[in-house]
Amino acid sequence: MMRFALIAGIALGAATTAQAATDIQTVESENGFTAWLAEEHSIPFVALELRFRGGASLDEEGKRGATNLMVGLLEEGSGDMDARGFAAAAESIAANFSYDVGDDAVAVSARFLTETRDEAVDLLRQSLVEPTFSETALERVRAQVLSSIRSDVTDPDTLAAESFAKAAFGDHPYGSPYIGSLESVAALTREDMQTALHNAIAQDRVYVSAAGDITPEELSQLMDDLLSDLPETGAPMPEDVDVQMQGGETVVPFDTPQSTVVFGHEGIARDDPDFFAAYVMNHILGGGGFEARLMQEVREKRGLTYGVYSYLVPKDHGPVYMGRVASANDRVGEAVQVIRDEWARMAEEGVTEEELERAKTYLTGAYPLRFDSNAAIAGILVGMQLDGLDPEYVLTRNDKVEALTVEDINRVAKRLLKPEALHFAIVGQPEGLQEVSAPGQ
Repeated sequence: MMRFALIAGIALGAATTAQAATDIQTVESENGFTAWLAEEHSIPFVALELRFRGGASLDEEGKRGATNLMVGLLEEGSGDMDARGFAAAAESIAANFSYDVGDDAVAVSARFLTETRDEAVDLLRQSLVEPTFSETALERVRAQVLSSIRSDVTDPDTLAAESFAKAAFGDHPYGSPYIGSLESVAALTREDMQTALHNAIAQDRVYVSAAGDITPEELSQLMDDLLSDLPETGAPMPEDVDVQMQGGETVVPFDTPQSTVVFGHEGIARDDPDFFAAYVMNHILGGGGFEARLMQEVREKRGLTYGVYSYLVPKDHGPVYMGRVASANDRVGEAVQVIRDEWARMAEEGVTEEELERAKTYLTGAYPLRFDSNAAIAGILVGMQLDGLDPEYVLTRNDKVEALTVEDINRVAKRLLKPEALHFAIVGQPEGLQEVSAPGQ
């Protein structure tokens, strides 16, 4: 068992700081499951987080949206309970469950009281192992998904993201919305839900964390009770995709007074040794709010937008480096050019000592504030596991930030930033940017 202290400074006003020490433990169960635990007994409450690697990328060919629809049905009835019965059972013990899906993982979150822990775990297990997928629930949730898809067709932000994803990932699952299309979702059957469940919710891809009023011994037993009836293996993971974007613009015509833009190119994997330097570099370029270069150049100096930002997206099978901006149709061309110029300037000139020190001050000061509740701690710990980090990362993370030099940042900027490959997916009626130049559009 690994144990160490996590010292988290919690800001309480301008002049007061409270510090809380939390022991993080690695817990092994009799049946071979592993969890990270932040044990804290002052409140009789537990936050439990499960992640199943794979997510919507495991959709079978022709079944796009199956995993998303399946996850939406997990709290719509299990065992001998329908949706109303499941909700009433959870409410009667003050338990809360949530289920979500993304490109790379299915997320399951549970919050429950110590005194009703056994009942809550049994109810959660039932939802994962014995969902009913009744036709009534299937049609109700399907209708909700179809309504969302229809709404997305009129949402410029969604259209821009979908256009960018298609250009970046092509026919890989990342290249299409994991929610599915009207046609694919309409065709999904109850049998497809059972298949999607077994493909995505399995023992060989689960990550577990807990925070709160539970001992290692109790968590060990909880994992065996909760997870041992799941299939031992799920579907194979999808292939990696080689993100090779062509620079330029893709314009999706849309009747709106301003254009919405998603831009980017190939990114950097989370386990790359240069990821940390890339993260800090991005904070200076586009991730640091009003002090970031993009915000200064596009908004503050030129008034071209209310906001512009960039961010690393280290997807499991094809990382990208992305950003977003919106601007009036007659000014979006200028915004695009300024972003491209700043991308090139960062690649060529790098950052200054002053910019790096300012970024370090913010990033090291903000990090401990994330650990402000059991739920937040459990979420952070399970995310660290998915990222392949060691438990000690919470202690060494700020040291890694402080150790970075200007030379480190500038070297990674030259490696990562590719102005010639920067692609802009633009939804609107941008003046002077009417050509569709991306492949596959």
